[in-house]
Amino acid sequence: MTSAIAENLRIIRDRIANAAIAAGRAADSVTLVAVSKTKPVDAVIEALAAGQTVFGENRVQEAESKFPALRADHRFDLHIIGGLQTNKARDAVRLADVIETLDRPKLADAIAAAMTKENRQPRLLIEVNTGDEAQKSGVSRTDADGFISDCKGRFGAQLIGLMCVPPHDQDPRPHFEWLAARAAKHGLGTVSMGMSADFEIAIACGATWVRVGSAIFGSR
Repeated sequence: MTSAIAENLRIIRDRIANAAIAAGRAADSVTLVAVSKTKPVDAVIEALAAGQTVFGENRVQEAESKFPALRADHRFDLHIIGGLQTNKARDAVRLADVIETLDRPKLADAIAAAMTKENRQPRLLIEVNTGDEAQKSGVSRTDADGFISDCKGRFGAQLIGLMCVPPHDQDPRPHFEWLAARAAKHGLGTVSMGMSADFEIAIACGATWVRVGSAIFGSR
């Protein structure tokens, strides 16, 4: 019997492919990041059994409790997609294949030091607070260009793209368009944007990664 998670993944993959084709892109040009935060390890195992190989977690501690033991038997990429404290940078570098939420110089310092200590270099995205919301993490629009340039110089090829979470009460399209344009300006090929409610709009605006949780795993 097909599990609910497997069926949800099939539906989301079809929607992603159709949205990519509608945008004039290849059906496989968008990567699905399955956001498993707050979900038990059994749910991750179900998704792995259904062929999902990219996962996102908000909190380093939760990721640490679920994913290391799975690496013995499964191949996958783990993304940290939540705001990251500097004192968790070393744990994040040790655990994650991708950190999507680099957003300030002190965190860049902590990640660089952790990469040296752990002898490990996860790929990095810079999170931009496109709505300049005080309660959200992310570098401001005003400071984004300078920070992106500084991080490109510091991290080189490990810096691969940009990420955003638009304000929930606004049309996301202008935010998505701005982020995609900024990534292109800086020669960054990865644009992580769009979640369960708006990933098709994000794909139309140029997303290469979409982060989908509740539409796969159910509400939290």
